[in-house]
Amino acid sequence: MRLILLGPPGAGKGTQALRLVKAFNLAHLSTGDMLRAAVQAGAPIGLKAKAIMDGGNLVSDEIVIGIIADRLDAPDARRGFILDGFPRTLPQAEALDALLARKAMKLDAVIELVVDAEQLVHRIEGRAAQARAAGEPARKDDDPIVFKTRLDAYFRDTAAVTPYYRARGLLREVDGMAPIEDVSRAIDEVLGATTQA
Repeated sequence: MRLILLGPPGAGKGTQALRLVKAFNLAHLSTGDMLRAAVQAGAPIGLKAKAIMDGGNLVSDEIVIGIIADRLDAPDARRGFILDGFPRTLPQAEALDALLARKAMKLDAVIELVVDAEQLVHRIEGRAAQARAAGEPARKDDDPIVFKTRLDAYFRDTAAVTPYYRARGLLREVDGMAPIEDVSRAIDEVLGATTQA
């Protein structure tokens, strides 16, 4: 099974992706995690991306596509994968199609977690407050100003991605503002219909 999870930062993609990874033995390809790992490792691509990410901006397509291309060659990704946080732009979606075609792979479904932007900002502010209350550092990208920048970038850049996948018959929408269990159930229903198709 090869899936894409779409949705803005804080929509719950990471939570759902981890659940799907366990349920279907998929490789979790989170561009955010891969970029953070590259930054932490001090890799050249990570250092290049760090300044961009710290400002709440998206890294270039070239950097992200390079990371994805390398990751798809790993043995666990060949069994199946879930892309979390990619593609974010129409050129990335087109580049992913070309990349998958070269690797003789195809997508099974694209699931979008649909959210209300204003409620999402409140959700992230709450997540940052919970981290601070627990004595843990809040994620840098949970800073309200940085988060709003990321959210604006998501809606600006990803606006063309959902129609692209809808036109190809791959897009399935799920209410990302619902309780986690309800989101999980809705995704499982989508996947059940996809595997029977």
